[in-house]
Amino acid sequence: MPHIIGQRVRLREYRHEDLVPIRQWVNDEAITGFLSDIFLFPHGLESTEGFLADMMDQRPDNRSFVIAEADTELYIGQIGLDKIDWKNRYAVIGIVVGSIERCGQGLGTEAMRLLCSYAFKELNLNRLELEVYDFNERAYRSYLKCGFVEEGRLREKLYRNGRYADVIQMGLLRSEWTE
Repeated sequence: MPHIIGQRVRLREYRHEDLVPIRQWVNDEAITGFLSDIFLFPHGLESTEGFLADMMDQRPDNRSFVIAEADTELYIGQIGLDKIDWKNRYAVIGIVVGSIERCGQGLGTEAMRLLCSYAFKELNLNRLELEVYDFNERAYRSYLKCGFVEEGRLREKLYRNGRYADVIQMGLLRSEWTE
C-alpha cells in the first residue's frame, strides 16, 4: 500500500527499526498516562516485539500505520483503525504520539485527518469512533478539530491518578466529515 502523505507527516507501514522508538515511549508514564489500562504495568521487550510483529502482519479487521515525519520517515507515533466492521462500515480509532516533546504541535491532528480521509474515501467506511479520557484535554480538542462530536460519557468509569475520570465517546460520520 502506498504511504499517505500530508504536509508534515506521512502514514506508513511498520518496520523493524520502529522497535527502538516504540520502546522509548511504551513505559513512559508521561505518554501512557493518557492511554488505555493495558499500560498500567511495564511492558517487556518481548511484548513490544510481539506487538510490532502483529502490526507488520495486519489482520483483516485492522489497518494500522506509523505516524512518521513526511520527509525523513522517522517514527513519531502510531495510528490505526481497529475492529473494522466491514458489514456495518465502521471502525474504532487508536492514536499515540510517542514523544512528549512532539505533543501539541498538531502532528496528531494532521495524522487523524489523513486517517479519516483514507477511511472514508478508500475504505468506504461510514463511521469512525474513539474514546478519550476527560483529563486529556489536548486530545479532546484535536478530535473536535477533526470533526468528531461527543456522543456520550461513561461517568467515572476510569480510575487514574487517585481519582475517577469520565470516558468520553466520540464519533464522526462520513456525512459530517469535510476534507
